Amino acid sequence: CGSASAEPGELRRLAWQLEGSGVDLVVAPQLTDIAGPRVHIRPIEGLPLLHVEEPTLSGPALLAKNLMDRVAAGLGLLLLIPAFVAIAVAIKISDPGPVFFRQPRVGHEGRTFRVWKFRTMYVDAEERLASLVDQNETDGMLFKMKEDPRVFPVGRFLRASSLDELPQLINVLMGEMSLVGPRPLPADDGDFLGDVRRRLLVRPGMTGLWQVSGRSDLSWDEAVRLDLYYVDNWSLAYDLSILWRTVGVVLARKGAY
Repeated sequence: CGSASAEPGELRRLAWQLEGSGVDLVVAPQLTDIAGPRVHIRPIEGLPLLHVEEPTLSGPALLAKNLMDRVAAGLGLLLLIPAFVAIAVAIKISDPGPVFFRQPRVGHEGRTFRVWKFRTMYVDAEERLASLVDQNETDGMLFKMKEDPRVFPVGRFLRASSLDELPQLINVLMGEMSLVGPRPLPADDGDFLGDVRRRLLVRPGMTGLWQVSGRSDLSWDEAVRLDLYYVDNWSLAYDLSILWRTVGVVLARKGAY
């Protein structure tokens, strides 16, 4: 660790001692959660210094991401019409009430929008929440129960298979969400101060690094860390990688409840 010693020449002398031994000398900088493409070693006045580039949050790459989102969402909605009809019928048979659940969420730059989801809970779910608060199985800003009594059987299947999230393609088509990004959090579940507010620099996503790394099984702090890592290191290639990993996570039904 480069900061372990206060003596400037110690690392240099250590490198001398290791010459010819076959042992590599690797120095750990005091940087965390910054991906390699943003970090470069550049000599300045004879000193090898780390140059950390700013995150790419605008420009041609972002325009390409937005175009990909809109095209994919439009095609997805057209292809999924039969599935949407079948799911809607199943929900209506399970519990009379609306097919979709609309909830205010916080989006890009703090703007509030209403997210689209298939309804998975009984119509009186919000009224019953107060009696279940002490059974919350997660920390932070979210309420989660593996065996939530407010979820009807078909809704349990929709959640486990992530089919309840498909209507969010409408939000993507409208530019309120992206295919990949931090998950949109309910508007009344926190003030988004401090590090958490950095999540709002990008559009929220249908899937993200949080979802492919454990979903509801993660602690709130770990989920925030992953979201901030995504914001700081976003790229089109990274988005495609997360989309590919999402397929495996959905099929395995890991952390979905």
